[in-house]
Formats: sequence, C-alpha cells, structure tokens
Amino acid sequence: MLGPLGLSAAAEAVYRELLAHPLSGVAGLSAQLQLSEEAVRDALDQLFELALIRTSSADESPMRAISPDLGLMKLLARRQAELAEQQQHVEQSRAATAELIAQYAQHNTMSMGVGIRYLRGIDAIRDHLEALNDSVREEFLTFAPGGPQTPANMEASRPLNRRLLARGITMRTVYLDSIRRDAPTAGYAAWLAEQGAHIRTVPTLPNRMIIIDRCSALIASDSDSTADGALAITDPGVIALMCRLFDLVWDSAEPIGAATPRSSGELTRQQTEVVRLMAEGRTDESIANSMGISTRTARRLTTGLLTHLGARSRFQAGVRAVQLGYLPSHP
Repeated sequence: MLGPLGLSAAAEAVYRELLAHPLSGVAGLSAQLQLSEEAVRDALDQLFELALIRTSSADESPMRAISPDLGLMKLLARRQAELAEQQQHVEQSRAATAELIAQYAQHNTMSMGVGIRYLRGIDAIRDHLEALNDSVREEFLTFAPGGPQTPANMEASRPLNRRLLARGITMRTVYLDSIRRDAPTAGYAAWLAEQGAHIRTVPTLPNRMIIIDRCSALIASDSDSTADGALAITDPGVIALMCRLFDLVWDSAEPIGAATPRSSGELTRQQTEVVRLMAEGRTDESIANSMGISTRTARRLTTGLLTHLGARSRFQAGVRAVQLGYLPSHP
C-alpha cells in the first residue's frame, strides 16, 4: 500500500509492526513477520533512510518508529513535490514535441489550399496511411492500379486489412484486370474477398486513390511514380467528386469471381480498352503502364487488334472500332 512512497513490502511490514509493538528487536520482528533477520535489517536500513524510524534513547528499545502523521506525511509531501516536478517536465516535453511535430509537418507537407496537403516521399505517405487506417470508422475505398502486386506489399497489407475487416469496416477495392492472370495477386484478392472485402477489376484506373468514410482521401500526386508524393484531401467538394468517380468505376467493374460472357467475335474488356488507348495515340509503353501489363503483352495486343480490325494505324483502329460498335461514337 505504501509502495508509491518508496517503501518495499518488507519495510512497510516492519514499520507497521514497530508502530504496534515498539519494543520489538530484530529477532522479534523476524519471528513475528516470518522474515529472515537479514531481510529485517535491510528493511530497517530503508526505514532509516526514509526517516520513518530513529535510534531510541530508551534502554529497552534500540529504535523507535516515527508516528505516521509526521513521518508518512513528510514522505507524501516529498512525493507530491516530485510528481509536480515531473509533471512540469512532461508539459515542457509536450510543448517541445508539439513544436517538433509542427516543424516536421511543415518540412514534409505543403499546403495546397484549404483541405489539401502535399505529402513528400514514401515515409510521409506511409505515416499518413497508418493514421488513416486507425481513424476509419465505416468505409475504406481503394483504387489499386499497377497490375500485379509485389509479395512484400501484399504481406505488409495483410494484417492491416485483416484488422479493418475484423472491425466490420466496409472495404471495396478496384484492381486492374491484369491481376486475374497473376496467381499470387489473384490469390490475395480472393483471400480479401473471403475475409469480407468486395473486390472488382477494370481494364485501367486513373490513379492510386484511397477514400476514408467519404470525408478524407489520399491520391498519388504522380500516377507513374506513386512513391514520390501524395495529396491528402479533406475538402468536401473534392471528396464528393472523388466518391462519384469511385462509384462510377465500381459500377462498371467486374467482380473478382465473375467473368462476363461475350459473343463470338466480340472484343474482350481488355481489348476494348487497348483500342480506346490506341485511338488516343498512346504508345505501347503507356498502354502497358495504364493496364498493369508488360510492354511485350501490350505490343502483342495492339498488333493483334490492328490485324483483327483491318487497320493500318492506331487512329484507324479506333475509327474501325467505332464503326463496328466496339467503342461508342461519343466519349
């Protein structure tokens, strides 16, 4: 009970016994408390240091206990003074911490206007993501471009996603169609679905994006180099636009476990998207980056489509795709 004042359990027991039986010596204390004489002497040394016992002038007792209203109250006052000093140090540290946080935030983030901040570098992005994961209450929406995911990224994401789903968070993620042909990533997406997440895929995605509870978001500042920086967004107008974009893409996406049937001669979703990108004048490398496939695969697809559509150029392939009904005549 008196440990916070600096007394060990043995010292407290000896002190209480001396208060109750002032004439007890070391041997008596040892017998009464069932402690070794060495333990009793150590306890007495501690009590002397805390000024709770003094040498007695009486012949019948070598020591006497100081009354609690004097000895313990002095200890309590000393302890309160120490705690007050510690609290002062804590407040000083709190002020220094707040100053350091502000300096760090100023160095690693840049205000882009009300509700938009720039996060510089992968470390700042990861710190912000960790804070977002801890704050999500209901819904976690994600665009995950880049095609097949690396084993390291999937392994790092697994415990975070498991915790979110265990909390009952609604998780909806849109991957690229190309993950369906990558066994590890497809397996990870299937695992997410088994845990309760909703997974769909599309041929291309505009950018990497995360939306939390439809009130905050994170989007890569450069879709081709997502580790360079990101925009942390809380502006309601911008969030509303991003949510609308997500919902439109989600409605057109294909569930991970489904495959849309097509008639003979029709283009696949992947081929249709390649034709659209070809019509925009995109190179094979650009098409590959957008769809999360290799440049070799993109080159094979574009060559095959030119032959299939009887076109000699990418622009002509787009015109033929519109004529044949593969692409809408108006965007």
